[in-house]
Amino acid sequence: MKVTGKILLVGAVGFMAALLGAGSLRAQGSPENSSRELQVWTGGGHGINGSTSDTGVWNLGLRYGLILTSPHGPGFLKGQLEYAFDVVPAWVLTQKTNTAYGGGVNPFAFKWILSEPKKVKPYFEIEGGTLFTNKEVPERTSQINFTSSGALGMHILREKHNWSAEVRFMHISNAGMTTPNPGINTIQVRIGWGIFRK
Repeated sequence: MKVTGKILLVGAVGFMAALLGAGSLRAQGSPENSSRELQVWTGGGHGINGSTSDTGVWNLGLRYGLILTSPHGPGFLKGQLEYAFDVVPAWVLTQKTNTAYGGGVNPFAFKWILSEPKKVKPYFEIEGGTLFTNKEVPERTSQINFTSSGALGMHILREKHNWSAEVRFMHISNAGMTTPNPGINTIQVRIGWGIFRK
């Protein structure tokens, strides 16, 4: 079984286990008084600089997040800290001469969710992970890459679930494992559907 297939399998099994294990917990739309977040998301964007500016990126992921704090902090920065783990079973990168497919994991994401306003919760986030592809990304470099990103977004709260929308800057690079290492800088738009649970 190829690396991408293994990542897909582990991601699907992990997400299903999280959903089944959380079945007895009460779903709610807001992060207040919650202990975890479950979410499915998708995003896409384009390279923004240099030799990789014509690269297109699309991905699909599953998130399991832990709300680490109750609301605290000064004034308009009052909020909650969340740690999250993403499994990203689907990546598509369109390059000048080919299309690469892959998968990955993001073992750390830290998100600060602001407490106000009540129906829309702005947040900012930093995240890091890995990307494994069937072809070299960027071309003539490596099939193993690392991802780092920062995002500004918002949760749009409903009674039992929420939608999220964000703008994300992401850097994809092999961290110097090969030369050259041009990397890919992208701006992406990501949307998600999720639930917070007690």
